Amino acid sequence: MAKTVMIQGAGSNVGKSLLVAGLARAALRRGITVAPFKPQNMSNNAAVTVDGGEIGRAQALQARAAGRDPHTDMNPVLLKPETDTGAQVIVQGQRFATMKARDYGRQKAELLPRVLESFERLRQANDLILVEGAGSPAEVNLRAGDIANMGFAEAADIPVVLAGDIDRGGVIAQLVGTHAVLPPSDRDRIKAFLINKFRGDTALFDEGLTAITDHTGWTSLGVVPFFENAWRLPAEDVMDLAAPRPGAGALRVAVPRLARIANFDDLDPLSSSPGVTVEIIEPGRPLPGNADLVLIPGSKTTISDLAQFRAQGWDIDLAAHVRRGGHVMGICGGYQMLGQRILDPDGIEGNVRDAQGLGLLDVTTTLEPAKTLALTRATEIATGHPVEGYEIHLGTTQGADTGNAWLTVGHRPEGAADASGRVRGTYLHGVFTSDSFRADYLARLGAPKAAHAHAASVETTLDALAEHLETHLDVPALLDIAT
Repeated sequence: MAKTVMIQGAGSNVGKSLLVAGLARAALRRGITVAPFKPQNMSNNAAVTVDGGEIGRAQALQARAAGRDPHTDMNPVLLKPETDTGAQVIVQGQRFATMKARDYGRQKAELLPRVLESFERLRQANDLILVEGAGSPAEVNLRAGDIANMGFAEAADIPVVLAGDIDRGGVIAQLVGTHAVLPPSDRDRIKAFLINKFRGDTALFDEGLTAITDHTGWTSLGVVPFFENAWRLPAEDVMDLAAPRPGAGALRVAVPRLARIANFDDLDPLSSSPGVTVEIIEPGRPLPGNADLVLIPGSKTTISDLAQFRAQGWDIDLAAHVRRGGHVMGICGGYQMLGQRILDPDGIEGNVRDAQGLGLLDVTTTLEPAKTLALTRATEIATGHPVEGYEIHLGTTQGADTGNAWLTVGHRPEGAADASGRVRGTYLHGVFTSDSFRADYLARLGAPKAAHAHAASVETTLDALAEHLETHLDVPALLDIAT
């Protein structure tokens, strides 16, 4: 039976996901069989698992850090926002329902048995489980029926370490305030705390650590400096990709920020490629006229994001980009948008049953209830470059330009291209993780053909993250907290 410890945050985006990934790699390097677990995640950035389901992309990275294949038990409840008030609910990897937030609030307690079921399976197969919370346990208004933080910790009877983010300021208030508002039973479950994302001399916060301990009685595990190479790891939030990367280059890739952007991990290998700058284009800004490639990413709600694309005038910018000889890549929802029409006869995405596409590919997409979830190996037809990725989409796409498919999956053609080959679409997420294809494709656009092993870079960075935590955090004490 595995020992377990839960990392909760004194707020959102305190760095819990990276902390768990780094601790998982540190445990693996100690010879411990370890697995990550997040009871409930909210993200449209999903990963396909070996057992044919989907989980949050952050848990897939944590699984990688632990030397494991991603499995649906690692994230049994995944909420994929479709509107400002509702989301698709994925339970143990498969679509469960689409719910409004209020309805889900009443439903989530009924999902606890399935969450615990997944948790127990992992406990039986590992020495250590590292659990990641969601949001903050200080949101006591959400405590009833909670399955993401203290509600789960209580049900599973596991100890908690609380992380605070000093980069935002007010970290003493974050931690002491959490202690103040928690009921005694939840407060007593927290055994220690840590400070994350410190910039500068950590010794300058010694008095801060003392103040937190004096007010809470919790033990300090240390102060973790900001991990500068976090940008080399797959991003959980699209905003993590917004800042220019070190060494960004002259080849410019423009990515329109869709309202329901999904599975944007396609951008990670591009943003870390030598000679390439990936720029997220926020609403209110035009697509840049000097872009070499416009990449339209995946979308959780393709038809509404297509309407937003037009409302921004990006359709006009994109047409001008193509007339100038620019290249376009559409992945999954972006591929569907590039076609002539998107049909939704069952109203899966809403009331619009027939939407006009951007018209850059001669294809039509029909949305269908059954979701395709698959890990996929493909080959670029023109070069023979192997490509590995995953498919996660609703619908099928057909039309004349599928006769110009530029990939094959076994004997099945995949994707479409226009006659010039400059406009391409595919359902295959992850195409750019394949080093030889990525280097060759970018070289055709004008980037230097420099060697960059993306997968090896991620592994090296995970090792560096583990060493970073070992240096600044009392990892042995943290592991001793696990019960």
